[in-house]
Amino acid sequence: MRRRLFLALPLALLGACKPAPVALRNTDLTGASFARGLELSDHHGQPRSLADFRGKAVVVFFGYTSCPDICPTTLARLAEVMKVMGDEAGRVQVLFVTLDPERDSAERLKAFVPWFHPSFLGLRGDAGQIKTVTDEFRVFSARKEVGGELGYVLDHSSGAYVFDPAGHLRLYVKDTAPVEDIVADLRQLLRG
Repeated sequence: MRRRLFLALPLALLGACKPAPVALRNTDLTGASFARGLELSDHHGQPRSLADFRGKAVVVFFGYTSCPDICPTTLARLAEVMKVMGDEAGRVQVLFVTLDPERDSAERLKAFVPWFHPSFLGLRGDAGQIKTVTDEFRVFSARKEVGGELGYVLDHSSGAYVFDPAGHLRLYVKDTAPVEDIVADLRQLLRG
């Protein structure tokens, strides 16, 4: 009995020395088997993948430029996050992936996305490429015909995916997440 206690004590002490797990404020997706990558072109026509942004925290948001509410609101919230991040904002990359390649040309994305923050990039591809990425990220999008000039709108998933500087999916951030929660989590991820 004494021998077991003698062996158990060092093991218990080792367990007590482990750092506490990081408490994240948004939904922790660490270890998820989806959203492993994307390959699209940015609004400058340059091919992009998640690997291009290693060393930065990457926020991936899906939407479209004609979106009447969620997309501009979320991009504005992410711009506020960048403002609050201060000097650390240079270590964060926001990627806006269009769900509407029919209307969202590179020129349209170039006029729309950086308006919220100059570092934000709009990503696009043809319909097949967009389908591949939305399937990989498990993003829902459905076209809904409407009257007027728009012709159609897209019902779509809201929220963003956040990757750590090593390129691993870590978080899902709801479109209603407070700026301070997003900032706190990004700072945690940047610290490693």
